[in-house]
Amino acid sequence: QVQLVESGGGLVQPGSSLRLSCVASGFTLEYYDIAWFRQAPGKEREKVSCTGSGGSLTYADSVKGRFTISRDNAENTVYLQMDSLQPDDTAVYYCAADPLSIVCGSNYYIPNYWGQGTQVTVSS
Repeated sequence: QVQLVESGGGLVQPGSSLRLSCVASGFTLEYYDIAWFRQAPGKEREKVSCTGSGGSLTYADSVKGRFTISRDNAENTVYLQMDSLQPDDTAVYYCAADPLSIVCGSNYYIPNYWGQGTQVTVSS
């Protein structure tokens, strides 16, 4: 059974950092594309970052230079290091996985497997 569990969210002040974790079980992470999405109230879901099974890394323009995605295949975990957080980063963050190697390169493909989400709130 494929399962993704996110953690690491919280309430922080602008300019702070958080590191989100996504622990995968039920499949071998290294063969999957893993993406972080976020959704804020009243806004469309946004793909924030993606790490491909082939080594590709992608970022939304809104987070380039501030967020860093990484994966530890041995630990079946993907991380999202978020620095210089701003109020516009406030959202529920989800990790998602798919064995097809098109998640990172597509703006439209919706991954098959999703975690439950973790809330990130940036406020002074």
